[in-house]
Amino acid sequence: MSGHGEGGQAAALMAVLDLQEGPEDVFVGITPATQRQRIFGGQVAGQALMAAGRTTPEERRVHSLHAYFLRPGDPHEEIRYAVDRLRDGRAFTTRRVVAWQRRRGEDVAIFALTADFTQGEAAVAEHSLPMPDVPRPEELPGTPEIVAAHGEPAAVMLDMSRVVDQRFLDDPFDTPPKAPPETKTRTWLRVAGRLPDNQAVHAAALTFISDLTLLSAGFARLGGGWTDFKGASLDHTVWFHQPVRADEWFLYETDSPAASAGRALCLGQIWASDGIHVATTAQQGLIRSPNG
Repeated sequence: MSGHGEGGQAAALMAVLDLQEGPEDVFVGITPATQRQRIFGGQVAGQALMAAGRTTPEERRVHSLHAYFLRPGDPHEEIRYAVDRLRDGRAFTTRRVVAWQRRRGEDVAIFALTADFTQGEAAVAEHSLPMPDVPRPEELPGTPEIVAAHGEPAAVMLDMSRVVDQRFLDDPFDTPPKAPPETKTRTWLRVAGRLPDNQAVHAAALTFISDLTLLSAGFARLGGGWTDFKGASLDHTVWFHQPVRADEWFLYETDSPAASAGRALCLGQIWASDGIHVATTAQQGLIRSPNG
């Protein structure tokens, strides 16, 4: 992923989210140059949400998305996002998006997303989770400090750092085992620089970032880090409670209520830096031993 510095990070993410138009209701996404063997799942989810939003009235904002990762994405092939207009109702707009790539001369689906949009209405019930009291991001180590501490095993993080700033309350490569009732992991994240003042872009950027750190909750009770395990996302959900700016610090808290049969269910809560509860996430993924 190209782009350095605060302005470069926002520009790099916008290059990912700025889809090209194809035939009617088809959009084309590209993958920046990367050393990864597969496309980062958050990229496909963010691009698919952008494709859905391009067919939706501007005044309606996404309030939820539900997605399945069907096959690993090939970073050397373009991705085509085909949008189905499932519903255009008086209050809600629903879109289904299937992401396609070429494999051995055939089109195969690699990802499927359903997203629902609404303008909102007057609240009857209104409540949210309070943000936990944690150190501010300026007080915590970021990616350069983690890479300096762990060297080559952590170098893969530099690729993502060109798009996303992270500040860590726990060392992601050497975390002590967590035990109930304190099984949560917390990380500050943002896109540095300024994204456009467009809620569709910020929702897609948040979706992109929400795939980071979430599956790690599945092995938090074992301790260690990603060098001790390998995994893959199976599905992903985001519920948007309030508008969010992805280019300002937000706190991502993750936990895993259940894991079995090689799969872990992981839940996430996201607060803006001023304490407003802006989103909830859920993901089920595979967690395997490095040699599995």
